[in-house]
Amino acid sequence: MCGMPQPPPIRSTASQRPRPDASMSLLTNVMDHSLDDGYAEAAARREAEGKQGLPRTVSAKLWLAVGLVLTTVVVTIGAAETRIAAPTVAKERQELIDRIESETAAADELEDNVDALRDEVDDRQRKALPKQSGGKGELVALLAGATEVQGPGIKLVVDDAEDAGGGGGGGPRESNGFSNTGRVRDRDMQRVINGLWQSGAEAIAINGQRLTALSAIRAAGDAILVDNRPLVPPYTVLAVGDGPRLRATFESSADGQYLKVLQENYDIRVRTSLQDEMRLPVAPSLIVRSAEPYAGAADKNDTDTGKGTS
Repeated sequence: MCGMPQPPPIRSTASQRPRPDASMSLLTNVMDHSLDDGYAEAAARREAEGKQGLPRTVSAKLWLAVGLVLTTVVVTIGAAETRIAAPTVAKERQELIDRIESETAAADELEDNVDALRDEVDDRQRKALPKQSGGKGELVALLAGATEVQGPGIKLVVDDAEDAGGGGGGGPRESNGFSNTGRVRDRDMQRVINGLWQSGAEAIAINGQRLTALSAIRAAGDAILVDNRPLVPPYTVLAVGDGPRLRATFESSADGQYLKVLQENYDIRVRTSLQDEMRLPVAPSLIVRSAEPYAGAADKNDTDTGKGTS
């Protein structure tokens, strides 16, 4: 057995241990090669060619600074122009205000002059009216509203119905010349005033406005106008005269019955009361008209009459 070869000794793999830094090879590689080889070559080539520029952050800051400078310049110029133009604008505004105030004062002065002249004309008309009316001067002045009236009479208040709505059409009042709502119309007040005149009223006023023989009651939409002046309900009518007799005569007249129908069928509110003492103002304006014969009218009439006689 001495001559047989001996096999090599078998080594156990369990006894071999790995290196302690074997698991850190990747971190070591990253630390040793922090910059990629391609970037490193490109940076080296640009540095060699002398084309190395400013970093991106430095360029951005430079452009931001330029923008801020331009903005500051624009704002400064705008503020300077505004400061320069401010006195001119303020001056023009003040001139406009002064002009408006001056024109307003002139208009007020002209209006005062017109009122004074109107009062003077009315006063002269009232003084001339009795002289031109012969022995009936007092009666003519009374009917024309040229004098203030004081005495007994009746007070008649006419008001819309509580649930009066907008004007509609097609109802029974509309077909008979009425309004189909509970709203008082101008034609209603016309009949009331005419009925009071016919019943013996000596002077009449509506809502403090004196009526004359030339007064007109009209409508403008839903508003009632007396001599182009709007009235607001309730409509308070003051009629000077013999109170009991005036009231009885009016209520028994056709116009009084008309008003009663409005009250009973359309809920228009009516209140009548006797008054011992009332004061009616002078009419706000007088329109005096006179008739004069035509110069050749008499001769013409005589000639026409002579033609028929022979």
